[in-house]
Amino acid sequence: MASALSDKLSRLVKEMRGQARITETNVSDMLREVRMALLEADVALPVVRDFIARVKDKALGQEVMGSLQPGQVLVSIVSKELAATMGEGVSDINLNAQPPAVILMAGLQGAGKTTTTAKLAKHLIEKRKKKVLTVSGDVYRPAAIEQLKTVTAQAGAEWFPSTPDQKPVDIGRAALDYAKKHFFDVLLVDTAGRLAIDEALMLEIKNLHAALNPVETLFVVDAMQGQDAVNTAKAFKEALPLTGIILTKLDGDSRGGAALSVRQITGAPIKFAGTSEKLDGLEVFDAERHAGRILGMGDILALVEQVTSGVDVAAAQKLAAKVKSGAGFDLNDFLAQIQQMKQMGGLSSLMDKLPAAMTAKAGNVNMDQAEKDIKRKEGIIHSMTPLERRKPELIKATRKRRIAAGAGVHVQEVNRMLKEFEQMQAMMKKFSGGGMMKMMKRLGGMKGMKGMPGMPF
Repeated sequence: MASALSDKLSRLVKEMRGQARITETNVSDMLREVRMALLEADVALPVVRDFIARVKDKALGQEVMGSLQPGQVLVSIVSKELAATMGEGVSDINLNAQPPAVILMAGLQGAGKTTTTAKLAKHLIEKRKKKVLTVSGDVYRPAAIEQLKTVTAQAGAEWFPSTPDQKPVDIGRAALDYAKKHFFDVLLVDTAGRLAIDEALMLEIKNLHAALNPVETLFVVDAMQGQDAVNTAKAFKEALPLTGIILTKLDGDSRGGAALSVRQITGAPIKFAGTSEKLDGLEVFDAERHAGRILGMGDILALVEQVTSGVDVAAAQKLAAKVKSGAGFDLNDFLAQIQQMKQMGGLSSLMDKLPAAMTAKAGNVNMDQAEKDIKRKEGIIHSMTPLERRKPELIKATRKRRIAAGAGVHVQEVNRMLKEFEQMQAMMKKFSGGGMMKMMKRLGGMKGMKGMPGMPF
């Protein structure tokens, strides 16, 4: 959806250059393209109709101010209405309750409830400094109970045991009692899902909700479901007082219609978005920033947050001090930079947050291939001895053949990696002395990036 809308709007902005006023004709031209892009993205028809009507009402007859062009004004209106459709701004999770605050996770099987439960636990521990307990009420799939146990441990939370022969309501009450006695701040309850909506599922989750009286009832929905997500959202909204939505798989090959549909259909705000399969791949949902991504404007704030959270500041400072002192930049440092990139989610995750105009300059870069190349470089360096990493100048023909065999690559790839390393080494030499400090000062002067650790990628 993002690329389709972005392409259509960019073309219309160019076509409308030189026009002094927004007219019914150019608004109709633009909205026809927007309507088609939204429908292709599986946005629910009632949502599309309402959205188009609001944009048309606000756009007609609006004066073009200052240096703005009609196309730019229309894009601004579309951006604001996209954000309004998805909920405007940020809707924080509600923990204003006598501890433990109970959060009930609802949704169909396959939407990613169990993994999302662990992601939310990690978020609450790291961002909100809460003591978190998780429990699974999915008595129909023993594997789901074990999965929650595993991912809960990875998230750093505590898991409350349950078994398939128990009733979900009994499990919930026992977990709540345990959470109270052991002073937990939050209890996350993972519920059973089905492949389709049925009466038994809805009755069970209604009873569980009544027994636990959760402060938050979060509907977990797969962003790739399209129109099915809307139907599912309606059914759960009728059964439960939903307080929020978590969209999963936003990083997948999704047409994205769910992000625009579920907020309006349920009336519940989108609170989080799953952006990767990793446990730290959960973002607080910001409607305005997501609208910017859809329109190809990128999300620079999210990019800065991702970089600053993924960068090991101490390691970056240590490298800066090493380079400043004139000490050589070796292959251990090069490997560390590759690993920093992986910690930040990889190239594709970073590129996804850049404006379309910037990513277009990269040409038709195959991100999957680029990610594989990074892993291959890592493998080549791991095949070297500690001495070779410290003194790359020792690596001659015989050593290159051994390293290539160890990494499972051709010697040419070892040569290519060493050439890239030499280029970075030459760049680092320019930063020795005061060069790096001057560069960091220039970075520090850039709005929104002051204090952000530098990285030579």
